Amino acid sequence: MSLDINKLSVGDIIPEIKFDEVTQVQLIKYAGAAGDFNPIHTVPSYAKEAGLDGTIAHGMLIMGMLGKLISDWSGIKHVTKYGVSFKSKTVPGDTLIAKGEIKKITPGDGFSLVDCKVYIEDTSGDVKVDGKVTIKL
Repeated sequence: MSLDINKLSVGDIIPEIKFDEVTQVQLIKYAGAAGDFNPIHTVPSYAKEAGLDGTIAHGMLIMGMLGKLISDWSGIKHVTKYGVSFKSKTVPGDTLIAKGEIKKITPGDGFSLVDCKVYIEDTSGDVKVDGKVTIKL
């Protein structure tokens, strides 16, 4: 998608992305791709022994989903800053929705910086990851 700074305003909503339900198979595949085989993500019985209700998703998996919202909207080449805070556990069975909003536009010399609030929540509104991104247009 190509953004036109002249058509953006503070308060504009970034088109949301609804992801498929998180699955245990997805967590195992992500563990292999990321090399993160911590059993709280892949072995339900171990996660329960560790005091959890079951396995939990890797934080970086959920952060990556939020990154997809940003890259689909602005294109990754425009991202100058991206940071998140993890707010709540994501578990198999959760359906996640990535959302965002333009909070500030700062004109520069031949470019503008667009600061956005971005986050992922489940279908009940529980925020899993909260973040900020700045894009340069």
